Amino acid sequence: MCGRLRRVSALVWIAVVSLVVWLWLLLGQGFFWRTDQRLPPLADLTDWPDVAVVVPARDEAEVLPLSLPSLLGQDYPGRAEIFLVDDGSSDGTGALARALADRHGGLPLTVVAPGEPEPGWTGKLWALRQGMALARSGGPGADPARGEEGGLEGRRPEYFLLTDADIAHGAGSLRGLVAAARGGGFDLVSQMARLRVASGWERLIVPAFVYFFAQLYPFRWINARRPRATAAAGGCVLLRAQAAERARVPEAVRQAVIDDVSVARAVRRSGGRVWLGLAEQVDSVRPYPRLADLWRMVSRSAYAQLRHNPLVLAGTVAGLALVYLAPPLTLISGLASGSWGAAWAGGLAWLVMAGTYLPMLRHYRQPLALAPALPFTALLYLLMTVDSAVQHYRGRGAAWKGRTYARPEAAPERP
Repeated sequence: MCGRLRRVSALVWIAVVSLVVWLWLLLGQGFFWRTDQRLPPLADLTDWPDVAVVVPARDEAEVLPLSLPSLLGQDYPGRAEIFLVDDGSSDGTGALARALADRHGGLPLTVVAPGEPEPGWTGKLWALRQGMALARSGGPGADPARGEEGGLEGRRPEYFLLTDADIAHGAGSLRGLVAAARGGGFDLVSQMARLRVASGWERLIVPAFVYFFAQLYPFRWINARRPRATAAAGGCVLLRAQAAERARVPEAVRQAVIDDVSVARAVRRSGGRVWLGLAEQVDSVRPYPRLADLWRMVSRSAYAQLRHNPLVLAGTVAGLALVYLAPPLTLISGLASGSWGAAWAGGLAWLVMAGTYLPMLRHYRQPLALAPALPFTALLYLLMTVDSAVQHYRGRGAAWKGRTYARPEAAPERP
């Protein structure tokens, strides 16, 4: 009898602690669950600055026809040019980019292939370095092999738009980003692209991915005058050129696997202002139709996010279990054992959890009935995180498109 009472008491305590944590997350974590951090209404500037769009691309022939034309067709009143850096592709990415530019016209396109990264660089950051350096030089405005010259008429760009090759931009995307940066006095403006949600696994996992990111880095805290967090979304980053030089980007973060957060922290440490919000005109076109595809996407960098620290991993697993798994488990166990206190607290915690997920489901235009399934999705993320650590200790590290970054990145300073 005493043993049963102790088990019931422990069940109640777990449920109550989980409920308290969820009430704190609801009110004390920067209202992370709200989706109202968006670019302000478009301001009509009298002087539109020069912008260099830098696109790192490695084996992106599948998605370029869906993304590159959207950049070529930007409705931007100032001068803008695209620098696509072909990072050792084997699928004809560079040639396809040139063909798309010839077919669609629009902004000038330069395609360069700088070769393999130097030791100590990740592929994406190496590609960004090459594209930014070429844009700063005022060098050729097209592929030098074709004998064309130009650039931004010899002028250094005031901003860089760093965007992934799988990101499609609405026609007014660049205009909106620049207006927000100029109007708000921001050195870095980033938007979390709306990821593709088409398959069943994408519906289950993708909105939760953005939800978890916002919980870890509440957008309101990032955008506040006195920020309490710092992050960016690597698919769409508008970066002031002077801020990049002051922060030594990308050299200062050349080993970073989680490059977007590292870039934002470098900019903020150097005195820059950072803004992050959800996108309305920026969409990822990369498909993740199978669970295995999504698993690789998350697990390749999850352990790097934990700074490759086994103690932090253990704490993360325990935290995920307490916050996301305990509510449904204590509700079910409480009902089965007659522990009404555990059932009540667990059920209420599950209800609060599901309620905080509803705005993100609306943002992704997904059925609200998916909200109660968040504990199951969190379990998948827990397993992905553990797998990320296992792969790291097996020497496979953060693997992406044939490259493996097994060496832990230097831990960036906290904001």
